[in-house]
Amino acid sequence: MKACFPTTSDAGIDSTIHDHFGSAPFFTIVDTEDDNVTVITNSNAHHEHGTCHPISQFEGMNVDAIVVRGIGRRALDYLNQSGLKVLLPTGTTVKDSLPELKAGSLNELETIHACGGHGHGSQDGHGHGHRHGHGHGSHCE
Repeated sequence: MKACFPTTSDAGIDSTIHDHFGSAPFFTIVDTEDDNVTVITNSNAHHEHGTCHPISQFEGMNVDAIVVRGIGRRALDYLNQSGLKVLLPTGTTVKDSLPELKAGSLNELETIHACGGHGHGSQDGHGHGHRHGHGHGSHCE
């Protein structure tokens, strides 16, 4: 399986998983069969809300899943319709979540837990920095 982790740095599997898919500075792609790691800079990290297309950054790499804490509803729906699984990480770094990823035991992120967008369901009125109260630990910006 090839999984894409949105990350805060280009430190390979030691990278911290970013809190949100579209605004992650990097994407760390891990092939669980041969442990090959590829890091891609997200040239689309700074964008207007709802206008990003981060999947284009790793198109053609045959990614099977995205492992992320937070993602917008439209992006989640698009990824699911494209056949990609969207999974919740169990740790703070890529390395922390690899055992569960390899075992197939990471939970899928459901649409009801996706970010609604700026100003929707946030504590600060801007859609930034809120934590969902559903116990899954996802985070939206």
